[in-house]
Amino acid sequence: MEKKLRVGILGATGMVGQRFIALLENHPWFEVVTVAASPRSAGKTYQEAVGGRWKMDTPMPEAVKDLVVLNVNEVEKVASTVDFVFSAVDMTKEEIKAIEEAYAKTETPVVSNNSAHRWTPDVPMVVPEINADHFDVIKDQKKRLGTEKGFIAVKPNCSIQSYAPCLAAWKEFGPKELVVTTYQAISGAGKTFKDWPEMEGNIIPYIGGEEEKSEKEPLRVLGKVENGQIVMADSPKITCQCVRVPVLNGHTAAVFINFENKPSKEELIEKLVSFKGFPQEADLPSAPKQFIQYLEENNRPQVTMDVNYENGMGVSIGRLREDSIYDYKFIGLSHNTVRGAAGGAVLCAEALTAKGYIQAK
Repeated sequence: MEKKLRVGILGATGMVGQRFIALLENHPWFEVVTVAASPRSAGKTYQEAVGGRWKMDTPMPEAVKDLVVLNVNEVEKVASTVDFVFSAVDMTKEEIKAIEEAYAKTETPVVSNNSAHRWTPDVPMVVPEINADHFDVIKDQKKRLGTEKGFIAVKPNCSIQSYAPCLAAWKEFGPKELVVTTYQAISGAGKTFKDWPEMEGNIIPYIGGEEEKSEKEPLRVLGKVENGQIVMADSPKITCQCVRVPVLNGHTAAVFINFENKPSKEELIEKLVSFKGFPQEADLPSAPKQFIQYLEENNRPQVTMDVNYENGMGVSIGRLREDSIYDYKFIGLSHNTVRGAAGGAVLCAEALTAKGYIQAK
């Protein structure tokens, strides 16, 4: 790319906003030129606004430290400085819907980490390896919004990333029923152990809204574009429990699965390790070379050993074995704030750029 696209981060001071900034440092296609946050942060430098709340393992990039934070509610002002924005704003669902549409109507594409528009019928919710074809619905969304370039695209919930890719890889075998338990890291709640000391040595068997997302969102990802909207897949049927565990990064899933046509274990593993999609074919900058790895050891995947596979953009599967009630069971692991949040959104933006949906203004 001759000239980097100018990027704005909405909600730049929060944990996901910080992850966007860390991931975009030295990105070959994108450059963060604008950071926007709540009115209380506006007018401060980014470094001042974040203060002691920088939560990444790597230092704050020098290039953003002196950027003056803009008021995220001053839509026209923010939009005039960028080619597109990533959205990680912390607002009510209705406020998020309204502000993301307001940015789209300034002819500024919005790639969102938020859940507000995940069920808007003409907004694509994409794991780029699985359903990049859902971007086709953007033309219908633009008609509704009355825009030429502006639109909204979202990525799905972090909790589905450790098992939904398997369903796409195994599509020909007809996955029909899943029982899933996810063991979710505290960074999924925007926390560190410093913020949330009561999570040390603790498990909380409830995460608000998470089970519904984990049961339904894979069906939207596996669905199809029909008459200008996304139509959910009919199967598989998924039931899920979501548990918060004392881990900083990494969502693990324990899955039981039944198939229409029961494959062999060897067939299942071969489909996992050979599975690829548009990001690999287009050699996108953030794409993992191998999306899914299969680990043979009985004690893998482990958070400490595997969460950063492919720089946190890959998915690790292990312990695939036959079950006494279901056809098979397995363990999945994905990085919830990289592949599951900001990294997944960056990969979506790269796919949208490669397909011509995001361009310089």
